[in-house]
Amino acid sequence: MKVNHLIHLYEQGARDFTGVDLKGVDLSGVALIGVNLRGANLTGANLSRAFLTKSDLSEALLNWADLSFIKMSEGKMINADLTKTNLNGAFLVKAKLPGAKMSGANLSSINLRAANLWGANFCGASLIRANLREANLNGVNFNWANLSEARLSGAKLYGASFNNTNLSRAFLKGLDLMGVELAGVNLSEAKLSGSNLEGANLVSAVMSDAALRATNLTGANLSKANLSRASLEEANLTWAIFNQADLTGANLSGAALNGTQFDGALLKNIKVSDTFSDFFYSAAHERMRAAMAV
Repeated sequence: MKVNHLIHLYEQGARDFTGVDLKGVDLSGVALIGVNLRGANLTGANLSRAFLTKSDLSEALLNWADLSFIKMSEGKMINADLTKTNLNGAFLVKAKLPGAKMSGANLSSINLRAANLWGANFCGASLIRANLREANLNGVNFNWANLSEARLSGAKLYGASFNNTNLSRAFLKGLDLMGVELAGVNLSEAKLSGSNLEGANLVSAVMSDAALRATNLTGANLSKANLSRASLEEANLTWAIFNQADLTGANLSGAALNGTQFDGALLKNIKVSDTFSDFFYSAAHERMRAAMAV
């Protein structure tokens, strides 16, 4: 369908364009509020700065399309294919995108606040400075994605995967990450204060300069993790495992350390409360004392 014909029909009151073929068309800047483009072919189309508020693009093909700065709050893209799509600066507040395929897509600075992204695939996508606050991210695939400086406070992340994900400088305050697999993840300079990481797998994670104040790390595995200069004040480290981890310059003042393991950990210049001095300098932790003196 040609763009002029589509716009003419829309202006005449038509809203249902289910399955229409708009491959490669230029719809940049158009206003198609409340339009039904379910199952449409929009491969390679230009929808930059278009207004599609409350529109339905579920199951649409949007591969390689340009949706940069699109306005589509409360819209639907359920099971849509957005592989390699440009969504830079898009406004999708409260949008519904369960099952959407966004692998390799550019979602930098996108606003997905309170959006439903259940089971979506962001594998290898760029989400730098993305706003994902209060979003439903249950079961989402973030493997190899870049979420540097992204905001996820208040998001739901049950069953989400983060293999080789970049979360450096991300805002993760107060998140429930209980039992989440975060092995090898880059969390350097991330804001995690008040988060729940009970039982999380953080083996070999990079957490240098991370803010972990009052974080719950009960039973978490941080073996071989890099926590140099991390702030762990008042954190719950009960039964956590820090074997062979690098805690150089870390602040553990007021942290709960009952049953915590530090075998082979690098503890040079760490800060601890006087209350726990006996713990750190007991005969049972001779190796830790030697490591701190290096």
